Amino acid sequence: MAMAKDPESHSETGHHSHSHAGHSHAPPKLGAGDLTPAFRLSVLLNLAYLTFEAIAGFWTGSLALLADAAHNLTDVAGLLLAWGAVVLAGRRASARYTYGFGRATILAALANAVTILIGAGAVVWEAVGRFSDPVDVPGGTVLVVALLGIGVNAGSAFLFRAHGGDLNARGAYLHLLADAAVSLAVVLAAAGIMLTGWQWLDPVVAIGVSIVIALAAWDLLRRATGAAMDAVPEGVDRDRIARFLAAQPGVAEVHDLHIWPLSTTETALTAHLVMPQGGGGDDFLKALRAALRSQHGIAHVTIQTERARDPDCPAH
Repeated sequence: MAMAKDPESHSETGHHSHSHAGHSHAPPKLGAGDLTPAFRLSVLLNLAYLTFEAIAGFWTGSLALLADAAHNLTDVAGLLLAWGAVVLAGRRASARYTYGFGRATILAALANAVTILIGAGAVVWEAVGRFSDPVDVPGGTVLVVALLGIGVNAGSAFLFRAHGGDLNARGAYLHLLADAAVSLAVVLAAAGIMLTGWQWLDPVVAIGVSIVIALAAWDLLRRATGAAMDAVPEGVDRDRIARFLAAQPGVAEVHDLHIWPLSTTETALTAHLVMPQGGGGDDFLKALRAALRSQHGIAHVTIQTERARDPDCPAH
């Protein structure tokens, strides 16, 4: 039996031999680049904006602005949570956390999705209450502040656009884009109130935007939950990979195939290859690892080869 192992590992005693498939234990690459600058600038922009919005809300007595400032405070908290997860993911593996800390990015995406859904529900609840107890909205002030909010949130979302393959960055992108949409809706509602005096425009727009936000957050929640449960990452075709492995020279059977996410950007694979005529040496494993990385985006690969199938190993 031959197995892909770490470069530091040594051959075990007995009739089993081991060889290295070449996977790396360096800190993971974060999507299309380091996310730290995007998080840093986004947090600073949103902190500055929510401070300005809160001051404007207290100055004008606008409950709408104060409520949105509180909402933006949760956004900043979410960004800090996601940023912290990215920092953890960049740490090297330890003796206790042997796969590293990449799973923190999945947990952050999950928490971000839940936070968005709770926030959307709170907005809907408040909006429904305003139909029976309308609040006078200072249209002009709200419009100006909301226009600034569009610029801040849309600009912050743009910082994460290039990292769409990272589930954690996608969560931050959706969150900020949704906030920009909220600000746009507030601008339209404020303009409508200024022109018509219809105060009900504010809760109607709030409910509509909240529904859109909730739909996007639900998709993020579904994907993050799947990743937390070690589901095969979206975009990775398990059956195709199984066929690819089975088609390798000398391979009679593939079993005990597992594919799961180590983080929002890294995928791991383990598999047993039955090779009755032997083989599966270093060159074979190195080429197989390179093919899995280039064709399927899987960088952390562990392959075990054996002449006959171990009856104690599962068939899946």
